[in-house]
Amino acid sequence: LDRDEVRRWYNGYSWLGEGKVYNPFDILLLFRRGRFGNYWFETGTPTFLVDLLARRGVDALSLEGRVADDALLSAFDVDRIEPEALLFQTGYLTITGEERDGDGSVYTLGYPNHEVRRSLNAVLLGAMAPGFASVAARRNLRRLLLANDFAGVEGLFRAFLAGIPNEWYARTGMAGYEAHYASVFYSHFAAAGMDVRAEESGSRGRADMAVLFNANVYVFEFKMVDREPQGLATAQIRERGYADKYRDLGWPIHLIGVEFGREERNIVAFSVEAA
Repeated sequence: LDRDEVRRWYNGYSWLGEGKVYNPFDILLLFRRGRFGNYWFETGTPTFLVDLLARRGVDALSLEGRVADDALLSAFDVDRIEPEALLFQTGYLTITGEERDGDGSVYTLGYPNHEVRRSLNAVLLGAMAPGFASVAARRNLRRLLLANDFAGVEGLFRAFLAGIPNEWYARTGMAGYEAHYASVFYSHFAAAGMDVRAEESGSRGRADMAVLFNANVYVFEFKMVDREPQGLATAQIRERGYADKYRDLGWPIHLIGVEFGREERNIVAFSVEAA
């Protein structure tokens, strides 16, 4: 077995933000079967958790990098528990960093490993638009990116957004929020098993999202517009140097600007430029 892959799939659980441990359930089944799989996640679908995230308007993109303190992470009142605490206690988030804050600590949370990031995002997509979040859709996204078929990528996301029922928007109140639409992109790429990096800091700001796949880099900027598309998303990536931190890889870099219409609830502009 490739040890780096074992580490990427199943390592990452931490209670101090330093030493990490593997998920023992996954490791035992990996050794028995000799292949990677979502063994721990598939022991139970977190329906209650997904429903809670939807009711609270928590988007998938924001789960990476959420912060909490000791009191929050030790809460046990299910009726009033915060999503961060529930996600931490059930193993879908873990501590990735700690900072002292007066007499206590503030913890940064994140997905522990590839298995959880991939699997939880697939479930979140299914909760939004069940008919458009299949394994076939994830395979199609990988195929489109392998060919750098950006028109196909745009069509895939247009179809997904069009498939989200009005009832979902009415229940969550997420129709007018840029973060919701950005999280749809994040969850698709994460569920497809790609290396997705949300809001990574650069010298002049933070890119909304970057995807590293097949020796290519895709840097995304998302915008919500009320009327006509502004065409400013790719210009912002270029002007603020969001792609600069990836140049040392020596891979082709693609700047992708996506604008969403508040009324349309869908993509109104999708532009791609080479860095």
